[in-house]
Amino acid sequence: MWGIIPAAGSGSRIQPLAFSKELLPVGSRLSDGAERPCAVSEYLCERMVDGGANKLCFVIAPGKSDIMEYYGAEYAGAPIAYVVQPEPRGLCDAIFRVASLITPDEHVLVGLPDTIWMPADGYSSLPDDTLSFLLFPVERPSAFDAVVTDEAGHVQEIQVKQEFPSTNWVWGGFKMPGRILHALQALWIERGRTDEYMGTLVNAYLARGGSAVGVKAGLAYVDVGTLEGYRSANELLREAANENARIAGVHVTAGAPAGRRPLAPRREISVSLK
Repeated sequence: MWGIIPAAGSGSRIQPLAFSKELLPVGSRLSDGAERPCAVSEYLCERMVDGGANKLCFVIAPGKSDIMEYYGAEYAGAPIAYVVQPEPRGLCDAIFRVASLITPDEHVLVGLPDTIWMPADGYSSLPDDTLSFLLFPVERPSAFDAVVTDEAGHVQEIQVKQEFPSTNWVWGGFKMPGRILHALQALWIERGRTDEYMGTLVNAYLARGGSAVGVKAGLAYVDVGTLEGYRSANELLREAANENARIAGVHVTAGAPAGRRPLAPRREISVSLK
């Protein structure tokens, strides 16, 4: 299974930085008994590996070689490939640049590397045989792609950054077989490669008779691409660490390491100032 990580964006909402936004330190973790800062994109890598991905691919822009230098050849035993998106042409263009590496019978996870979400094992709730979206309830769905489903979870429509969406459930990651990735790519090409957002392409896919499901398994979703989101992400990780400690019966001070696979906090958190 592949994990596709689109990391070609400029991070304009949180500039100036001296490095790629995907390497922004958020929280910390223990490594060989020592505490070290954790790059925000590591949380997505960890969730993908935990969700079954045994290969990762970063889609990067020219000049973002610091991501290659940071991750090198693998993460948690999963080999890493790097693909370049020469110009910022949107999420669809970034994802489909990896399509030639993926066979029809392989599976694909996609997520955004400047977000942190709970529960950490969210990808495991998604089925293997269809296009499926991991959904999170947020306070400002107009800043995201809101996913409208019926009672059975079948996706009816994706409302892309609409001012007044009819649901507050948005996608934070998705999964599909390689054959569906290739079908979406073919449709995208047929439509003149004009779809920037995955939501508009999926709407066209549904109109052609395709199907998708939305799984409302998400508890908390934070976009770390703004200063407020950055602060909220650290708070989310502290809450998760404290929840782990509470269950273990020990006290954890603020700023303690996030650890691995933290438990989800009990309250919902969502931040975006796009």
